[in-house]
Amino acid sequence: MTVELMVKEAKKARELAYTPYSKFKVGAALRSKDGQIFHGCNIENAAYSLCNCAERTALFKAYSEGVRDYDLLVVVADTEGPVSPCGACRQVISELCDPDMEVILTNMNEQIQKLTVKELLPGAFSSKDLQKD
Repeated sequence: MTVELMVKEAKKARELAYTPYSKFKVGAALRSKDGQIFHGCNIENAAYSLCNCAERTALFKAYSEGVRDYDLLVVVADTEGPVSPCGACRQVISELCDPDMEVILTNMNEQIQKLTVKELLPGAFSSKDLQKD
């Protein structure tokens, strides 16, 4: 599936967002190496700390279904420039995705920023940091 089609998939996911408080809809499309597409949208809650972002929704769906190898993540929102994932999403992406996997950040006008997971969160906290001597 091309990048253009993946952007369309992320936009479809965005339309499913539950955002009664912020009205800020975000969509994500995660492609596994075997071609499966996992959609994610942000889901808000009146207790704000219980909200979940689109990126994490897509990753958690894939991971919970036993799919562990991904090659592309696209994130879209109605922002002036390409949308920027929050810090929590960057950490989860760095934990569950290959450091060299491509991440595409975009907006409704399809302005695109391409980067890798390691560029998204340089110096990420990882399992290596938890190893004890």
